Order: sequence, then structure tokens, then C-alpha cells
Amino acid sequence: MSFRSFCKRKDIEVSLKRYGIDALSAMAQGLFCTLLVGTILNTLGEQCHIGFLNKVLVTIGKGDATIGYRIGDLASAMVGPAMAVAIGYALHAPALVLFSLIPVGFASNALGEAGGPLSVYFVALIASELGKAISKETKIDILLTPIVTILGGFGIAYLIAAPIGHAAMSIGDFIMWATEQRPFLMGIIVSVVVGMVLTLPISSAAICAAFALTGLAGGAAVAGCCAQMIGFAVMSFKENRWGGLVSQGLGTSMLQMGNIVRNPKIWIPPIITSAITGPIATCIFKLQMNGAPVSSGMGTCGMVGPLSVWTGWVSPSKAAIANGASAITPNAMDWIGMILICFVLPALLTWLFGLVLRKIGWIKEGDLKIEC
Repeated sequence: MSFRSFCKRKDIEVSLKRYGIDALSAMAQGLFCTLLVGTILNTLGEQCHIGFLNKVLVTIGKGDATIGYRIGDLASAMVGPAMAVAIGYALHAPALVLFSLIPVGFASNALGEAGGPLSVYFVALIASELGKAISKETKIDILLTPIVTILGGFGIAYLIAAPIGHAAMSIGDFIMWATEQRPFLMGIIVSVVVGMVLTLPISSAAICAAFALTGLAGGAAVAGCCAQMIGFAVMSFKENRWGGLVSQGLGTSMLQMGNIVRNPKIWIPPIITSAITGPIATCIFKLQMNGAPVSSGMGTCGMVGPLSVWTGWVSPSKAAIANGASAITPNAMDWIGMILICFVLPALLTWLFGLVLRKIGWIKEGDLKIEC
């Protein structure tokens, strides 16, 4: 049997779609369901004084090293296992492999430190394929598959998790440093690039998480994502009405991808808008996203971007604190900036640019129609 036929039989597919789209998107969902939701629950508990959300459920350690975990803390602590299992699910890993990825993800995330998400991504990819390769090949599958997946995953994590994590942290640190030094130029670059990635079938959330983007760079990323989502939702209202407004504005601008392939010119208005709102966020309002880094790439999906700007004000994430962030009491200018950058300017500017393109015939009737 050839290696190619073996991989086909095992559903091991080395492709951009499988590894670059499916796995990354699944990883972002794992991040969302643990770290991001945990952060939101903690912030709601603290700011709204909700008793059961503030109650310590589990205590680990002794003496001065004791750490208490609330519901949100416990959810956030499971981010590594959740990402690994999500990736394995996207790769069609069988049950024994999928469950064995839980400790692999935990170890990879811990070894990768602040760059843990990217470490988990690579380690989980390799461990999943190793487990799939051995799965159901012997009569002791119940033992061999978990052992191979766990030992293989731990070995890979030991070798590459820390270097990958440190590399991701260095890239993220550079982007954030560059944004601080050149807020106008980097505001444009980060906003446009992250916004476009959001609309492409790639996970902008996973990429922002991998590079731990917070601060001004995180704010520029939020601006770009909101420009795409709110922009497309408002610009296409004529074709898609309220269903399209909700599905794109609170769901994803990726719904326009098929239309972009057919007529790339429809992408011009939200891109121009993001190039405007990005530097406005960084230079005028100094908008920072100091919540969980994954939020920088979420935009208005489930209102995560704006919510995380708020959580970053009142309770910065560990990644943001590591970069010098501290809790603040937002003033009127902060709120005005967030509302303008996340909602008002994306809606107004994209609609105006779209109107111009409709007038000159670059966007025609039905070009923005989606199936909601």
C-alpha cells in the first residue's frame, strides 16, 4: 500500500483548506468557548456584582500559593484542551484521538506561555494526524491510540511549543510596539489586514490570539473587523434587508465571500472604511482592546469586540497586563470613541462609499445578495 493511499484511507489530508481554514476556525471556536466566555463571565460578575459568578468554586494550592477559581476562571483555564479538541474535530479525528488531545492541548498551551494558542495549533495538528494514523490498526486500539497520541503530542510540545510560543510573542510584541511608534501607519495596516482576514475564510480571531494582540494594535484590529461586518451589513441592506443586517453585522462578513469572488469591487468600500477608522482609533481616540486577545479579531460577532473593549477597560486580560495595561474608569471620550469606531463610522462610511460605487456602476443590483 502506498503512502498516499494510506493517508487517503486515514483521512489525512495535507491541504490549505484543512489546516489553514478548517483547523484555524475550529481553534478560534475553542478559544471563544473557554477563554473569551470566561473573561466575559468574570467581568459581568465583578461589574454587576453577580454573586454566583464571583463565588470561588475550586481552590488549588496551599498557603500563599493558593489560587481560587470562579466559573469564569475555570472556563478560561480549559483554553488549551478546548483548542486542541476543536482542531482534532476539524481534522476528523476519531473519538480516542479526540479525547487524548485534552492533555496534549493543556501541555502545549502551558509550554507556549503567552504564545500558547499558536503552539497548541501546531502541536494539535501533528498529534491528531499521528493518532489518526495508528487508530484502529491493532487489536489493542483502546490502549495504543491514546498512548501514541499523548506521548507523541507531549514529545512534540516539549520540542516546539516554547520556541513557537516565544516567536509568536515576539511578532505580537513587534506589531504592538510598531503601532505605538507609528499609530497612523500601523493603524491603517493592522485595521485593513485583520479586517480582510475576517472576511476571508480564515480565522482572524485565531491569528490575533496567536500573536496576543492587545492595546492600540488590538483596537486597530477591532476597528478593521467592525468596518467589514457592520459595513457589509449596512451596504447590502438594500438586497438583504433585516436578515442580512443581523447575519452579517452580528454573525460574519464571510457570507459575502462568494459575491467578492464574483465581483471583487464590492470589497472596496469596507476596505477603505477600515483604512480610515483604524488610524482614527489609534491616533484620535487611542482605542485599546485589552480584553482577551482573541477578541481583537472578532469584530461585532456576538458583540464580542465592543464587549471586550469594555472588559479591557475594567478588567484587563493577563496578556494585556503583561504588556503594561491596567484597569481604567472609562470616560465619555472612551465611550464615544468605541461607539463611533465599532458602529457609527463603519455604517456611515461604507454606505457612502458603496453608494458612489453603485452610481458609477462598479456595484450592480444583486451583487451583494446573500442567502441568509
